[in-house]
Amino acid sequence: MTAPIDLRSDTVTRPTDAMRAVMAAAPVGDDQYGEDPSTNRLQARMAEMLGKEGALWLPTGTMANQVALRTLTRPGDEVVASRESHAAWHELGGAAANAGVQIHEIGQGGLFSVDELRAATKPRNFAIFPTTTLVEIENTHNRAGGVVVPQDLVLSICGVARELRLATFLDGARLWNASAASGVALDRLAAPFDLVAVAFSKGLGAPGGSLLAGSKALIADADRHRRRMGGAMRQNGIFSAAALHAIDHHLGRLPEDHANARLLAERLLAGAPVQLDLRTVQTNIVVFHLPVSMPLDAPRVCTLARERGVLVNAFGPRTIRAVTHLDVTQMQCASAADVLVALLSA
Repeated sequence: MTAPIDLRSDTVTRPTDAMRAVMAAAPVGDDQYGEDPSTNRLQARMAEMLGKEGALWLPTGTMANQVALRTLTRPGDEVVASRESHAAWHELGGAAANAGVQIHEIGQGGLFSVDELRAATKPRNFAIFPTTTLVEIENTHNRAGGVVVPQDLVLSICGVARELRLATFLDGARLWNASAASGVALDRLAAPFDLVAVAFSKGLGAPGGSLLAGSKALIADADRHRRRMGGAMRQNGIFSAAALHAIDHHLGRLPEDHANARLLAERLLAGAPVQLDLRTVQTNIVVFHLPVSMPLDAPRVCTLARERGVLVNAFGPRTIRAVTHLDVTQMQCASAADVLVALLSA
């Protein structure tokens, strides 16, 4: 039986043989005691790559985001984030449940302006308002189609945040893709923020693991929250070794994923009656919408595509997402496009 072409996410990748080998051979110790050499090496390397004083390994991207909220806010605070951000839509209400904060979504298409940030920031010490204490940027922005937030806009937003006495957090789960697409180095993308999160299972093909980077003081606070949430593991050097291998061997190939996403998007737009703005296809994510006149909805399209060997995700009643990654080739992406076009044009 032929394996399906899996475009549900770049998290579905399996470790390569070479990655499995370095995982099996990884030097390990008890990370609760700070004695896992592979994790210590990864944290030091990522702190340098992101231009921060310290870094902290965490098992998942959601936990990294949740720990960041716990570190930078207090219960009852308000966080300003882009509309349809991961923190608001894909973390099971964790911002409220774990950090006790509410998220104020602003902007459109993964971006927001400094004027929108100013308007969203509540006046301090007003009796009935929550205190706005944090602004969060997601780069690349998942639900907007993997768009890259322009760095000049990032600098402007973080500058206004400092003026308004707001902390800054970068949800950079796919920051690798933002760097590859924009040509801006990781440390420059991370520089304006107090805390930065990255994920090794998105884009880079590692089987798990994320990381926070920031000042030594913030990382020390984040470590306490990580432990409180059960995220301090033992011999997690096997995951850290996978991440180190991914940085060495998979970072440079990300433009291939971007090109494959573009190929998929162009074929969809040329052959099927879908709503798709090619300007949003900047990295490895393709989000397209089904017109209301089409009898098929997104879940049904996903079911029919699965029956034909193509896996994609319904992102809403009439919205579908496809994500390219190192486990799908250019030829497979072209074949997937043909399957989807045939379904949507029938």
